[in-house]
Amino acid sequence: MIRHASGKELGIYHEGTRFLSNFEIAVERRYPLLLGSTVRRDNVLIVDLANPDLPDGRSGPLVRDSVHIFASSLLWDRAWYGRVRLQSYVRHPVDLELSFLFGADYADIFEVRGIHRIRRGRDLAPMVFPAQVRLGYEGLDHVVRATTIAFASRPDVLTASRASYRIRLDAHGETELELRASYEVDGLAGPVLDFDTAHERSVDLLTARGSHCGSVHTSNPRFDEWIDRSSSDLQMMITETANGPYPYAGVPWFSTPFGRDGIITAFETLWLDQQVARGVLTFLAATQATAFDPENDAEPGKIIHEVRRGEMPALREVPFGRYYGSIDATPLFVMLAGAYWRRTGDLELVEAIWPNVERALSWIDRHGDLDGDGFIEYSRRSPTGLSSQGWKDSVDSISHQDGELARGPVALCEVQAYVYAARRSAAELARVLGERDHAQLLDHQADTLRDQFEQTFWCDDLGTYALALDGDKRPCRVRSSNAGHCLFAGISSPVHARRVVETLLDDCSFSGWGIRTLDAGEQRYNPISYHNGSVWPHDNAIIAMGMARYGHKQACGRILSGLFAASVHFDLRQMPELFCGFRQRSDEGPTHYPVACVPQAWAAGSVFLALQACLGLDIDAVGSRIQLDHPLLPSGVDRVSLRNLRVGAASVDVVLDQRGRDVGVHLERREGSVELVIIK
Repeated sequence: MIRHASGKELGIYHEGTRFLSNFEIAVERRYPLLLGSTVRRDNVLIVDLANPDLPDGRSGPLVRDSVHIFASSLLWDRAWYGRVRLQSYVRHPVDLELSFLFGADYADIFEVRGIHRIRRGRDLAPMVFPAQVRLGYEGLDHVVRATTIAFASRPDVLTASRASYRIRLDAHGETELELRASYEVDGLAGPVLDFDTAHERSVDLLTARGSHCGSVHTSNPRFDEWIDRSSSDLQMMITETANGPYPYAGVPWFSTPFGRDGIITAFETLWLDQQVARGVLTFLAATQATAFDPENDAEPGKIIHEVRRGEMPALREVPFGRYYGSIDATPLFVMLAGAYWRRTGDLELVEAIWPNVERALSWIDRHGDLDGDGFIEYSRRSPTGLSSQGWKDSVDSISHQDGELARGPVALCEVQAYVYAARRSAAELARVLGERDHAQLLDHQADTLRDQFEQTFWCDDLGTYALALDGDKRPCRVRSSNAGHCLFAGISSPVHARRVVETLLDDCSFSGWGIRTLDAGEQRYNPISYHNGSVWPHDNAIIAMGMARYGHKQACGRILSGLFAASVHFDLRQMPELFCGFRQRSDEGPTHYPVACVPQAWAAGSVFLALQACLGLDIDAVGSRIQLDHPLLPSGVDRVSLRNLRVGAASVDVVLDQRGRDVGVHLERREGSVELVIIK
């Protein structure tokens, strides 16, 4: 149920607007009792309710738990579908009034988050028909947004805020009701369907997507629950756009395309599902900046930070309609293009987006490096934009050893690593396209950056890289998780990589559940903060992949085992955006971060990247080769089955078994030409 309360985030949203702010079920004008709820793998929400005590019931007193109310609902194609079934467990007929209470406030998501608006649009007069109600709102942007609440059977009473049914249940009898709330923007609405048809179409899409993907099954039911929930969460957040599927970032605050989030989610799932990466690359190429727009922090060639629809972005009350305040999305885009090519051999897409890759590289050289020192920095131009423009975008996330905040322009350590990897990736693509001179230049630029980075950012006494350089080129000498991303991108020397691994896994950085964003010994450490001591699953998965790159497999195993142990304590095994960085304590789960997005795309994807790191799995479609480099199974898992791994036109099923201290690998099925290589 969605109970309307000022300042609460509950509701059903569409394109950044809350189209249903209140939906409640009442039995004889009283709230039913909640028995339990869950979300199925097909993303249908199930809620079990029962009647409260009704001493003055219509057919005599009715004790609590006499009538079971089973509610199921799903979202599909611009509509919310609900079904309510009542089952009596009474030996005589029962008369009840069942009511649905509803409302729509059309609050912009930024209003819900707490931004006060001086002016709003106007509510339109409700339109009440025999079996449906239309609620509407005309915004200051002159867009009409409307919600139509339609009932499959005509209510006995229907007003602009309530639908009531007078129901007679026979002894042990049951009845069923259906309704639909559809969303309309300037006259555009989805198809009118019933619950079963909407569910069937939703399942058909999930099945179609799954048929192109690999899958993972293990010997541990709890680990499989984590995998299955993560897969379902990802499927729920993947949205079909004009440019293909795109994983929206997170619910409730970030249910929209984010450049960085989409790219990292694509990296996490690339070995299993290449269509996500293709959709992300195509979407980001289509929205790449083409001109200077200081109000939106846009420059030619820059990859978007986020896209928002809704009244406030349209009116520029917030700068996020098309906002480009991200320093890392652009090199990450180039990195993903290279990884996608290696994983798929899709030359057609590479040729299509190569101009976008070139424009991204041009942005790095011309606009990313603000002072010509060889490193790229951020400094916002929009007065209302983000002051911190890396993945840790809190205002207090970049600081010096004494806790002083870094003044810009700021050059983040992981961003330099991304640029290094982007140039390596682009060099490979350039060679594929016959541009050998360009490839040679890019490799030379990467080599130069690596040498300069190691000299400038390495802090030997800390055993890690400086978090950043501030505007005066002073290193931010703090131990943070950002350094682990440098391993992921491959810029580190093997010696420095080993030191970073040791630092990230010591007791001040590793909580037992995962690596903290900021070391517990730093001045700004706070395990309850957003970016200064919390644990982020996607951050840990990226670090694990970086550790695997340098052969530190036991370290990968510790990270995956920590995340797995944490997942057991979250409802439905649903990995949140982040959780608090308190030390792991026996017989207690991790401490929740109060306003974390659940689900969050890159958090849901973390299990797949961390598992890939442990398995040492690399897929080279161009060379028709699958490699397992010193595979390690996560703690508590004795068998991992990888099904339908596609390599070009070929596909394989591979099973890995724990055999004492060794891991055995068995090729169960192979169709087509592909080589399986095991390194031990």
